[in-house]
Amino acid sequence: MIDEKLINEAESELAEDFKALEEIALFNQEKVLNAFKKNKIALRHFVGTSGYGYGDDGRDTLNRLFADIFKAEAAICSPNIVSGTHALSACLYGVLRPNDMALSISGGVYDTLNDVIFGENNGSLKDFGIKFDKVDLQNGDFDFPAIKRKLDELKPKMVYIQRSRGYEWRGALSIDRIEKAVKFLRDNGFNGCIMLDNCYGEFTERKEATEIGVNLAAGSLIKNAGGGIAPTGGYIVGDKKYVDMVANRLTAPSIGGEVGSYLIGYQYFYQGLFIAPHTVLQALKGAMLFSAVLHKLNFKVSPAPHELPHDIITMIELGSREKLISFIQGIQENSPIDSFVKVLPWEMPGYSDEVIMAAGCFVQGASIELSADAPVKPPFIAYLQGGITYEHCKLALKNLKI
Repeated sequence: MIDEKLINEAESELAEDFKALEEIALFNQEKVLNAFKKNKIALRHFVGTSGYGYGDDGRDTLNRLFADIFKAEAAICSPNIVSGTHALSACLYGVLRPNDMALSISGGVYDTLNDVIFGENNGSLKDFGIKFDKVDLQNGDFDFPAIKRKLDELKPKMVYIQRSRGYEWRGALSIDRIEKAVKFLRDNGFNGCIMLDNCYGEFTERKEATEIGVNLAAGSLIKNAGGGIAPTGGYIVGDKKYVDMVANRLTAPSIGGEVGSYLIGYQYFYQGLFIAPHTVLQALKGAMLFSAVLHKLNFKVSPAPHELPHDIITMIELGSREKLISFIQGIQENSPIDSFVKVLPWEMPGYSDEVIMAAGCFVQGASIELSADAPVKPPFIAYLQGGITYEHCKLALKNLKI
């Protein structure tokens, strides 16, 4: 177990950082509350529908609510989007056409998108003649000279940005950095779709990327935007013309976003979105405490202590297979669900290495709840995320055996 005095010492040192995070959460909570009031959310919006879902007021109003909060023209928020990977894939397939080119300017994509983009004979973008290239980040920031060369050479239809880190040792991209990239792209003649993988980043700052020129952003509702309550689903927000293209991909061009029912009802999507700024605050405070304490124990961490995070993930380099597995198992042992389960590495679909995952969550796989995962390979980095209460994060940290 970790000495409680060490944890309390780190907590005291983080007081000003926590205050800054609380101010961001208050700003975002007011923004969300105002959107609920503007859209006159009522009990009738929680009622489910069946069949085609024509005139589903709960669905359509939830879409408008997301668009207002993200200051976007349109949105799709749907339990029929099964994951963040599904939401991102729908955007890629919805906007891109055969012989189009997409360019990632934040390096490689998250592991689960590799088969979507580069797979062979599986319905990938590559199978449809859609090309995808990348420019790696340099020291965690955009490589603007290399981006300019690729823009001139490739003439891409879409520029793709991944806000969070995936399984890479880098910081999440701040809204300021993304805004500079958007301005650079437009100043250099790019007039196509700028798309953002927004997973893990919602409500961590005062602005969302769709407020600073990103045309299309997508994420999962079992991460930040669902507040730890949404039971499933994903969202897409952005310019109406692009959101409509994605809606045609999700259903069919003849019906777009006009259909789609959900018999269970929408209460937990509305409620989760309402508390999302507060839930994200809990996760961010927990992440900063883990970072500060593990740094004091001489582990390499990112974000560094006192560095305000731009997503809900903390990376910890453990240095050995045994320590990595022990750390992940420790998170599982201190979870409210399945605490008795001993997690082990396994060949998880969509990943190139064995993965070990602690996910003792109320919603299966919800990474807004305290969880951790890692590819089991050198230098044995654990990716810690979530925490729907700060107190849970603190207790899990205290009980770790490292």
